[in-house]
Amino acid sequence: MNDTVDKLVIFLAKRDGIDKLVKTFQYVSKLVHWHVETSHPDGAQRAKQWEVASGLSRKAFRTGRFLTGFNALRRNPGSKPTFRYLTVLANAGEMVYFFFDHFLWLARVGVIDKDLARRMSFISAFGEAFGYVFFVISDLIIIKEGLDAQRELSRKAELSDDKQLESIKKIRADRLMRLMAIAANVADFIIAVADIEPNPICNHAVTLGISGLVSAWAGWYRNWPV
Repeated sequence: MNDTVDKLVIFLAKRDGIDKLVKTFQYVSKLVHWHVETSHPDGAQRAKQWEVASGLSRKAFRTGRFLTGFNALRRNPGSKPTFRYLTVLANAGEMVYFFFDHFLWLARVGVIDKDLARRMSFISAFGEAFGYVFFVISDLIIIKEGLDAQRELSRKAELSDDKQLESIKKIRADRLMRLMAIAANVADFIIAVADIEPNPICNHAVTLGISGLVSAWAGWYRNWPV
């Protein structure tokens, strides 16, 4: 399966795949709106509408997504006590994020009281930021363990030892994926902080736009079929 169209079809068939594509639309349109807001007001308004529509669409796509964290805790809570604690905290935060995101979506489309949107946004963003801290810590610990294992293998390995070279290759591939996850989680953490505690830096259109695109493209890389 080396054909790019085949891979794109598989990518877009995944919920995470289509989410990353629409997330790209959302944050590109945010940057376009900021860039042309004064020079082309009509174009800026169209970009804003695209951004809002993309954001609402992503919330619809994520219906039931909080069950992913619940299933992760049920099926694979971690092999060591440290990872169990980190997994519980990380997935608990993510579950809060996705669960209350349902109510934020319903408030923004007018199904429930629109005045609830701000409160639901705060709770959802707080859960998101909380969970991402522990996801990042987990990935950093695993990256460190991988580097230690790679150094140990490198000391023992000979160029002719295919199994050891293959193990090193797998460690490097896993490290790259985890670095992509860290990049996405840090970017999303910044976006969440903009909701929790609005400030001129995190809430600037450029900060949000770049953070959103970093998150989207890191997720795109992680979900792209190999």
